[in-house]
Amino acid sequence: TPLSTAAPAAPSATTIDLSADASRLANNDLARATVFAEASGATPGELARKVNSLIAEGLKTAKTYTSVKTRSGATHTYPSYGKSGKIDAWRMRSDLLLESSDTAALSELLGQLQNSLAVANLVMVPAPATLKKAENEAIVDAITAFRARAAVIAEALGKSYRIKQLSINSSGRPMEMPMLK
Repeated sequence: TPLSTAAPAAPSATTIDLSADASRLANNDLARATVFAEASGATPGELARKVNSLIAEGLKTAKTYTSVKTRSGATHTYPSYGKSGKIDAWRMRSDLLLESSDTAALSELLGQLQNSLAVANLVMVPAPATLKKAENEAIVDAITAFRARAAVIAEALGKSYRIKQLSINSSGRPMEMPMLK
């Protein structure tokens, strides 16, 4: 969290630009997973029935895990072309998004879902509250570092200091997947 200050110069004031920064690690305490159903078939309608049925069953199973947030994700249907350049089949994929801080429950659910669905990814990220807490702690650390630097400079110049302008910036890392609501 970078901090900086700059004061407009008064006729008899000394202006010094000063910055300080700090960072804190945030624990990866939230698991996010994507599972999917994928199939090929002669017609898009046939595929939709098959894939939607698999996703519906996955949603039904996931709903029994109250500590896991679940929602349907993207669905894609696209043609498969034969040697003649004409469409000879269709392919469809539909995703189911899962999120939980209860990694044991999510792991158990993933084990059950893999009977009919495939796992596309599984990531661990900081929960929004965990990220915010680490960011707030880093701000306090940066202000403490800023004050210490300002005191060293003021002592070296034999002058007191006062803050004319203070800018607090935060640069958290982006999440890998959209948050579930």
